[in-house]
Amino acid sequence: MKESDSGFENKTILIVEDDPVSSEFLKEVFEGMKVKLIFTRSGEEAVSLFKENPQISLILMDIRLPGQDGYETTRMIRQINPSVGIIAQTAYALEGDNERALDAGCDDYISKPIRPSILLEKVRKFISENY
Repeated sequence: MKESDSGFENKTILIVEDDPVSSEFLKEVFEGMKVKLIFTRSGEEAVSLFKENPQISLILMDIRLPGQDGYETTRMIRQINPSVGIIAQTAYALEGDNERALDAGCDDYISKPIRPSILLEKVRKFISENY
């Protein structure tokens, strides 16, 4: 583990991502760091997992999900915990998506393809601010 990533120790990140390739990519980004990753492919399951795992430090929320989208999932999670960090992620970065994600309750936004250095910088910011 790199010294600069030491702030991730004993943290839990919920990754809401329906694309297996993107999930594998995110797993590789965090490989070697002492962070617990919980993966789900649906918004509905994300809400349940969040309720069952109060230790979750941060959520990476895909916006385009089958069924309940990331916007609605974020709103539901905000009703449970208004302060958990949520970073929206989407492959369909259209004008206005950033504002829509923030309006839904996300704290930040990253578009795909995700650059690992930018993602880790955003994650580090939220983990260090909240814990």
